Amino acid sequence: MRRIILLLLVLPALAFAQMTPPTVAAKAWLLLDVGSGQTLTAEKPDERIEPASLTKLMTAYLSFAAVKNKTIALDQVVPVSERAWKVPGSKMFIEPNMPVTVKELIHGMIIQSGNDACVALAEVIAGSEENFVQLMNKEAARLGLKNTHFENSTGLPHPSHLASVRDLATLATAIIRDFPEFYPIYSIKEYTYNKIKQPNRNRLLYIDPTVDGVKTGHTDSAGYCLIASAKRNERRLISVVVGTTSDGVRAQESQKLLNWGYLAFDTVKVYTANQAVQEFRIWKGQENMVKAGFLNDFVLSLPKGDGDKLKANVVSQQPLMAPVAKGQAIGTLQLSLDGKPVGEYPLVALEEVPEAGWFGRLWDAIRLWFKNL
Repeated sequence: MRRIILLLLVLPALAFAQMTPPTVAAKAWLLLDVGSGQTLTAEKPDERIEPASLTKLMTAYLSFAAVKNKTIALDQVVPVSERAWKVPGSKMFIEPNMPVTVKELIHGMIIQSGNDACVALAEVIAGSEENFVQLMNKEAARLGLKNTHFENSTGLPHPSHLASVRDLATLATAIIRDFPEFYPIYSIKEYTYNKIKQPNRNRLLYIDPTVDGVKTGHTDSAGYCLIASAKRNERRLISVVVGTTSDGVRAQESQKLLNWGYLAFDTVKVYTANQAVQEFRIWKGQENMVKAGFLNDFVLSLPKGDGDKLKANVVSQQPLMAPVAKGQAIGTLQLSLDGKPVGEYPLVALEEVPEAGWFGRLWDAIRLWFKNL
């Protein structure tokens, strides 16, 4: 297969003052631009750390999926086991003889960070917390969380219960993307169950009106942790900060990261959805050319103040053979800024190209044979 450079694109220069990343008082952190998928800054992004109650993102993800798949129902009454009732740590205060629904448990897990709610949900979904943990690890593998391993549904300390800030940002993104109907629960500031009102521990919900989630965590060994997400205009950023010294510090350092991300970067739409970036020669198909591009808007976060130009090479694998399905990867967009690589992004076919008849395939086979002599 030959790699052929087909296009050199130059975008207008950006003329703003560049800003260096902030110093963050935490063990590890990461700032993610959700729209572009870019990590804007990070410290120890792949180091395995104790996730504490940030674990509950995966418990929530599987709970949302179970409701969506009708394995459980929001109005379903869940029996409370002695194990769920007695689990240590933060609670929503469910009791064995008090009816509680799946909807109430989800709210108690997210807003009140109830460990008891997590165990009850795990048991109703998978029969036991142990079975549920197997589902958690299976889902972690499917989502590509390479440095994550779960031992429980709550985040209680265990030597093998680990994650990374990159994995946690990926998981938070998956919740926002896959379950938009449930994500607004993360912005609720307080919740009452069993006549006990508890506030959401995410301080940024009370300070920054653009913040709408996501989850706090704390144990003595993990320190104070926070995954925060803000949406300003149409741009969403997610910060993950772990291992800070207090509730106030985790909020302060998360706010610092979010503010820097919005001030230091612009979001640039490089291509619109279904815009042809390039046409590729295709062989043995009913058409001779196929349009390549992106099925969704392709956006990037670019640093303000970088006066050089964004450059892109479009690369195709040749010879490209029919049939080609719409959405099939058929090339690569290679981007660089100021001579430094930004990333490589797959280009997909914007249209289907069926295989030609026997004569068309034969004719192209002959032409390819002469072309390669």
